[in-house]
Amino acid sequence: MDRNIDNRINMGWNFDNSYIHLPEKFYAKQNPTPVASPKLIILNKTLAESLGLDIHGLQSRDGTAILAGNSIPEGALPIAQAYAGHQFGHFTMLGDGRALLLGEQITPQGERFDIQLKGSGRTPYSRGGDGRAALGPMLREYIISEAMNGLGIPTTRSLAVVTTGESIIRETVLPGAILTRIAASHIRVGTFQYISAYGRVEELRLLAEYTLQRHFPNVAADENRYFRLLQEVIKMQAELIARWQLVGFVHGVMNTDNMAISGESIDFGPCAFMDTYDPATVFSSIDHYGRYAYGNQPKIAAWNLARFAEALLPLIHSDQDEALRIANEEILGFDTIYYGLWLNGMRAKLGIFNEKTEDESIITELLSIMQKYDADFTNTFRGLTIDELCGMELFDTSEFAQWKEKWKTRLTKQQESKEESKQLMRDNNPAIIPRNHRVEEALDAAVKQEDYSLMEKLLEVLSNPYAYSVEQDEYSTLPPPSTRPYRTFCGT
Repeated sequence: MDRNIDNRINMGWNFDNSYIHLPEKFYAKQNPTPVASPKLIILNKTLAESLGLDIHGLQSRDGTAILAGNSIPEGALPIAQAYAGHQFGHFTMLGDGRALLLGEQITPQGERFDIQLKGSGRTPYSRGGDGRAALGPMLREYIISEAMNGLGIPTTRSLAVVTTGESIIRETVLPGAILTRIAASHIRVGTFQYISAYGRVEELRLLAEYTLQRHFPNVAADENRYFRLLQEVIKMQAELIARWQLVGFVHGVMNTDNMAISGESIDFGPCAFMDTYDPATVFSSIDHYGRYAYGNQPKIAAWNLARFAEALLPLIHSDQDEALRIANEEILGFDTIYYGLWLNGMRAKLGIFNEKTEDESIITELLSIMQKYDADFTNTFRGLTIDELCGMELFDTSEFAQWKEKWKTRLTKQQESKEESKQLMRDNNPAIIPRNHRVEEALDAAVKQEDYSLMEKLLEVLSNPYAYSVEQDEYSTLPPPSTRPYRTFCGT
């Protein structure tokens, strides 16, 4: 396979490779494994333009070759990143087992983004795997990551999916594919854990300095900058998890290697959006005990951050006991930060601008009624937003009628008008989410029939979930009744 590109086509690649300036312990140099017959399936044109990339160039044969790993663009230096992590509470050595970082694209605005190929072949960290990915999971990550972006939630994004012309073996024979993922970086809590466990303190310091310069330059010069690093990551994760909870998103596998230091959502494997409100909601087929259930996500985030703090201890203070005291104090503060963000987010979902002591009880009472009557999470708030209180048992109950009167009274205790309150609700309550049955419908058509029209239409309506457009109405409908719970699977 040709490992070069046609220099006559200027695709806009503008690579830097700052990560490779870290010690070699952090990564392994590795080229993608060429594939037989790559075909571009979907390209995120808006994202491509924002990255400074040429759409026509990416759609050409040479562009597809790059997105498939058959050619290396000028300036790229592919590497597999090393990291460790707690998976379901158990620590293990990991790393990019089927992904390669081509490099960091510097955009026309001067921003820096990782360009990663996912499904690009075996690496030194593959641990017996084939390094490949199936089309369905790659398209699923594309849909969910772009839906998260539309919802305004920090997330890695998807630039393209190509099929490889090769089959991969999982439980069945599946078409292979490669996803191009865009991220602020792929530095994880597990990256720090890896160096803490297997490296030297000086290497840990180098990683911390690199992370500060890349993501937190505002505190990089502080005397106590490693302590500030911990504070900043705690704050960003509290904001992220609060945003997840406010739209009913269930990540499904919140291992420490799936927590990005940048505060972005990453690794959309067994994730899904909750229909019926229930804090115990679990979608992952392997989460048998509900460790990563919807209601547990804030607790797990705090647990993961405690592991991050443990890795930073040698940098926080020279005295281990004092370092531990400082770290514990910050971790204990996560709940307060998160809860304040979540509470303010719930106020916004109910059109409340100011703060009153009664707000917490109004919110928890509504959630309790929703759970009692198996109410749909998204459509409950959608109904309140557009004054369509029908179609769910919840809206016909005396409990809801009583709650509604309390809510109406609460709205009179602020200066903002009713119209302003409704606009606040529209800005914070999506009319649609990527409903699980709609995602599966689109994936089935794409994988089994090579029909991508359903996926393209789904992506279009999900690009602005707060539009409340007529075109979105059909995507707000619930799935048909089923006796089988919806299940998602690892493998992305």
